[in-house]
Amino acid sequence: MVGSGKLVGTVLLVIAALVLVLAIALLGAQVSSGETTLTGAILGIFIIVLILVAPLGGAGVYLLRKGQVESGQFAEAAQEKKLLNMVLTQGKVRFSEAAIDLNVDRDQVEAWVRDLVGKKLFSGAVSWKDGVLYSEEARLLKKNQVCPNCGAKIEIAGKGVMKCPYCGTEIFLHN
Repeated sequence: MVGSGKLVGTVLLVIAALVLVLAIALLGAQVSSGETTLTGAILGIFIIVLILVAPLGGAGVYLLRKGQVESGQFAEAAQEKKLLNMVLTQGKVRFSEAAIDLNVDRDQVEAWVRDLVGKKLFSGAVSWKDGVLYSEEARLLKKNQVCPNCGAKIEIAGKGVMKCPYCGTEIFLHN
């Protein structure tokens, strides 16, 4: 479950705080009634903090922070998925339009495209110069070997990458 680390971390922090308050109240009551000395109560609180409160609080802070980072990663993955869906449904998407729809800047869209290409989740063409994404089946691009941007013959530029020598559009093929 997304964000479960935040919930567990918060619960551990609350438990640690309750243990500390309870320990202070109980030891304070013992000092008031004369059952223990102030020095003994302070030592008792120190031991309780060392044995219970610090480990619970430390684990709570760790899980809370980890949950926050995890939530951020899931949010970014959701945005990348939206971008992919935009390209698949529209066929052609400008970086600027995607940035507006996703409420991010153009550079972030470009970074997501590079990330999706690196993960081999995007198969299509990218005109970096014009800032346009093209969704096309990889087999059609391989078969036709024509640039979807300008219509020129594309060339192999590397493993899984073809490039138009005229307009610079890069076509990423996976499978």
